[in-house]
Amino acid sequence: MFAGRRSRTVDRSESDREKIRITREEFNTYWRLLQYVRPYTKWMVVSIIALIFSVGLGLILPLVIRNLVDLIFVENDLQRLNQLAIGLFAVFILQSIASFIHQLSLAFVGENAVVDIRVKVFGHLHSLSLRFFGDYRTGEIVSRITNDTSLLQSAITDDLVALLRQGLTLIGAAILLFWLDWRLTVIILLGIPFITLTMVWLGRKIRKESKAVQDALAKSASVVEESAAAVRIVKSFAREQYEIQRFSRAVRETYAAAMRRAKIGAVLGPIIGFMAFASITITLWFGAYEVIQGQLTAGELVAYLIYTMMVATPIASLAGLYARFQGAIGATERLFDLLDELPDIVSEPGAPVLPSLTGEVRFEDVSFTYSKDIPILRDVSFHAQPGQVVALVGPSGAGKSTLISLIPRFWDVVAGRVMVDGHDIRDIDLKSLRDQIGIVPQETILFSDSVFANIRYGNLDATQEEIYEAAAAANAHDFIINDLPNGYETEVGERGVKLSGGQRQRVAIARAILKNPRILILDEATSSLDSESESLVQEALEHLMEGRTSFVIAHRLSTIINADWVLVLNEGRLVEQGTHQSLLETPGGLYARLYEMQFGAPEGEGIQLLLNER
Repeated sequence: MFAGRRSRTVDRSESDREKIRITREEFNTYWRLLQYVRPYTKWMVVSIIALIFSVGLGLILPLVIRNLVDLIFVENDLQRLNQLAIGLFAVFILQSIASFIHQLSLAFVGENAVVDIRVKVFGHLHSLSLRFFGDYRTGEIVSRITNDTSLLQSAITDDLVALLRQGLTLIGAAILLFWLDWRLTVIILLGIPFITLTMVWLGRKIRKESKAVQDALAKSASVVEESAAAVRIVKSFAREQYEIQRFSRAVRETYAAAMRRAKIGAVLGPIIGFMAFASITITLWFGAYEVIQGQLTAGELVAYLIYTMMVATPIASLAGLYARFQGAIGATERLFDLLDELPDIVSEPGAPVLPSLTGEVRFEDVSFTYSKDIPILRDVSFHAQPGQVVALVGPSGAGKSTLISLIPRFWDVVAGRVMVDGHDIRDIDLKSLRDQIGIVPQETILFSDSVFANIRYGNLDATQEEIYEAAAAANAHDFIINDLPNGYETEVGERGVKLSGGQRQRVAIARAILKNPRILILDEATSSLDSESESLVQEALEHLMEGRTSFVIAHRLSTIINADWVLVLNEGRLVEQGTHQSLLETPGGLYARLYEMQFGAPEGEGIQLLLNER
């Protein structure tokens, strides 16, 4: 028997500690959120002072009404009645001015704080490593920056000031209630503990469901982003109805979570309202009894009832306010989870800035894995001389793209080291390293801006003449001038959708030329082009590679015959390296077999090899 009681006591104690922990976390989260208001403290103080002034004037109103009632029904003093009416007009005018100042100052603080949060989140996103973007969907990230921060604005300003307004009104009215009749006030105060416990219990449930709503919104945003990005695939497979159904399921999940939250909110308001107005009903009865007994005047009872409403209304409003607050805390936690993400790849404190490179690159026993169970690269060593063109060859999944992604330090090696001009890239400033590396990927990504702006992205300080020269070197100037409706000011559309594949690739090459990198990475830059476009792009790439250390991944061996050095990878290992000719002369070598299959084997085998390598 006693053991059972002790167990229940322990459970209750643990429950209490959990409640305290949750309450402390809520406070810490909200306090952290309020730090974004700090730069605008002066405006917040102005808003609060105006609020206090407005609330104070509102608290005067019942006293004026008390005097009006007594003057009409007791003293019949017309002159004082006129004076009180004029004074009441003055109170309303001053209160309106104070409310205007309060609202305007509050809007200034709220809008600026939300802008700061969004900019900080966006900036933090760009400090994170590629692993983060592999773990999170784009739509979810967008949802956190837009939907979640929208909820924060009300939490930072509207809800905070509403809390102050209701709190000041509640305290001021309670003080005046005690002054008018302490016995009536005690009746009202007896209901407050029950109201508070109900708010806390249901409020936490609202917080949980609000977080579920934000998660569901993020999921539906991801569906929209993915479907829009892959619209050509959707249409080519005639999967419009499937995408509509997929989005419908995501939206219905949002609806279900929102309705669960709404049900709790719908219960919270009436319960709190019933408790508050039940107290008023009892107070009304007891106050009327005291008027009959001659303990109160009619004017004092009217004033008291108005003050009672001033107490009850904030209590009822605090229920809805607390519900919104819990929803905002859920969104805030999601946002701070993102801000608390740490980048995997960072510069060491005090890391030196990399001087202008010659372009020497050395891999020394490099191994890499994305997860501990699946090695991607194992013991890779090679040396690229400045200005060399280094080709990477091997079957699909051999590790070619992973290898070149280690050079700009998109990932860190798990063993060995990558050296540029004799510097371990982990020991130098990350930005100074990437500033001297240019990349032209297989899937060209352009920004939804003008052609001019997309090329200028390679060097924001470039002149117009330099941009035109880079476009000309990339075989892009002629089609920009002759084929595009607005020349360099033509908008390329989302991801460059208004340009052909060859045009997009040449704009990307012009961007890389403008950057003027010492190390160049070409990741199958011509693999998806037709013969005519490939010829133009290949010529542009030759201009781009002049005088630079270039790493070229190509599935067509014919495009890398003139490379200075060839690296042959298979299953994460560097199995061969040398010149094109020396590798062809290696008996039984993988490169020789690949070359023979493409150029010396029967047509069917050559085609099969190309398919395998893709």
